[in-house]
Amino acid sequence: MTTITSASRVSGPPGSARERQVSSFTALTRKVQEAGLLGRAYGYYWTKLVAVTVLGLGLAAAFIVIGDTWWQMITAVVLALLMTQAAFVGHDAAHRQIFVSGKWNEWVSMIVINLFVGMGHGWWQRKHTKHHAKPNQLDGDPDIEPGVLAFSAYAAEQRKTPLTRWLATKQGYFFYPLLLLEGVNLHFQGIRRVVSRGKVKRRWVELGFIAFRLGTFAALVFLVLSPGKAAAFIGIQLAVFGLYMGLSFAPNHIGMPIVPADVKIDFLRRQVLMSRNISGGRAMDTFMGGLNFQVEHHLFPSMARPNLRKVAPIVRQYCQDLGVRYTETTLVQSYRSVFHYLNRVGRGGLDVWACPLAAQYRV
Repeated sequence: MTTITSASRVSGPPGSARERQVSSFTALTRKVQEAGLLGRAYGYYWTKLVAVTVLGLGLAAAFIVIGDTWWQMITAVVLALLMTQAAFVGHDAAHRQIFVSGKWNEWVSMIVINLFVGMGHGWWQRKHTKHHAKPNQLDGDPDIEPGVLAFSAYAAEQRKTPLTRWLATKQGYFFYPLLLLEGVNLHFQGIRRVVSRGKVKRRWVELGFIAFRLGTFAALVFLVLSPGKAAAFIGIQLAVFGLYMGLSFAPNHIGMPIVPADVKIDFLRRQVLMSRNISGGRAMDTFMGGLNFQVEHHLFPSMARPNLRKVAPIVRQYCQDLGVRYTETTLVQSYRSVFHYLNRVGRGGLDVWACPLAAQYRV
């Protein structure tokens, strides 16, 4: 990963580099509009919504029929995969990719994320909106805030004890195993937000959906399975769900440039330079829920998922003509990049304030 210095600025009088850079996204948008790629994909999303609902109900019926056996651990894995696919649909609705109506998108997103998956819609959307506004920006992107892992040299420097500093140097090794706990964390953060004292939009709707989803799920599991198998079932489902979610979101930005809090970059470069695409066919689209086209998703967050593959060649060529770096790797390469970056930044091997890309923004 590289970083962009705080001295980097996009500023100047009319007709300057800044004005040209601002207009560059307008020109790209015009190309995309002319290609007809900003329209809705109702058939695609209705198929997804119906499929997720039917498969979920079918899996619940199969769970009851199979009964009290250790073979149900396979059912737990299948459920985790299905819940992740449902979360992708909820993500798309939250970005207003499905319907023209904002209310329709919001309610579908709440139903899918709260009721189908059991996560907190309001917590996730608030966090994700901030991420899209300032991807990989210190003090702006909540996804790189200091926590268990250090995603920037600045965060690594905040480790207070010899043990935490040593753990940071090995954090690349811990990252993927820690994803097995991400499912628990996602549920916990959503519940904590909805029961907090702060203002929460549709608090009681969210709380009711989450309580119903988690309560009926736990009740069904313990009614069908013996206590030991039930605990194992829930543990496996949460672990696989967290791992799958993490493997889908981690390649998108980890290892891409980090920018200081006061840097100013035009919209197109901010979204393209901080994002990584994952190459592959339509199977990759399904596996990652369209997040493999992270560059295009950040440029056009309300674009329907099926159109991301279609718009990618336009964006790639436009960035090439503009001289803007467009990053695309294989899935395996992206996982390696995440691993090596986390270890390097944990050892203090990257200077937060030094970046060869800075020359692109100096006036």
